[in-house]
Amino acid sequence: MWPFRHKHIKELDDATLIAEYKKSENTDYVGELYKRYSHLVIGVCLKYLKDRDNAKDATLEIFENLMQDLLKHNITNFKSWLHSVARNHCLMKLRQTSSKVKHFEHYQEAVLTEETMGYLPYEETQTKEEQLTDLEKGIQQLKEEQKICIQLFFLHKKTYQEITDLTNYSLNDVKSYIQNGKRNLKIYLTRKQ
Repeated sequence: MWPFRHKHIKELDDATLIAEYKKSENTDYVGELYKRYSHLVIGVCLKYLKDRDNAKDATLEIFENLMQDLLKHNITNFKSWLHSVARNHCLMKLRQTSSKVKHFEHYQEAVLTEETMGYLPYEETQTKEEQLTDLEKGIQQLKEEQKICIQLFFLHKKTYQEITDLTNYSLNDVKSYIQNGKRNLKIYLTRKQ
């Protein structure tokens, strides 16, 4: 009986495909939705992400998530719902990228002096994403106390006093860990180049 149903899967409308998927969790039904609508999702993703490879990756992520989302939601108009899901997914990706760039710029401004930046040819050779990755790796190389204080101070915008309260380090220790952490981070990034 299954081969007969599988043979006619292309003839089922979207609502029936979703209902059958909810009953059986057979991914062939989602596969048919993918065949019908992947071009729409890629188009939406391309509009927002402006990069074909990123749009393809996002489309795959959306359809992977779709297998769980279809089980959770009651969907009346699949095509418009999927369009909204794709748009929201892309906007979330753009926000994450924007947030990473902002964090990088904040770290870069706070940690790297103009003198140090002169030795780091970032703007010419690395994307913001690569620079952020280097910075995150550098932070991971710090001593634990320095790493904690640097992250709390620069990333979470905590004051010296708030860091003291959170970590039970003395105020002088917090200042010292941040100062030494910045210096060690500069050394790490300079050697990396």
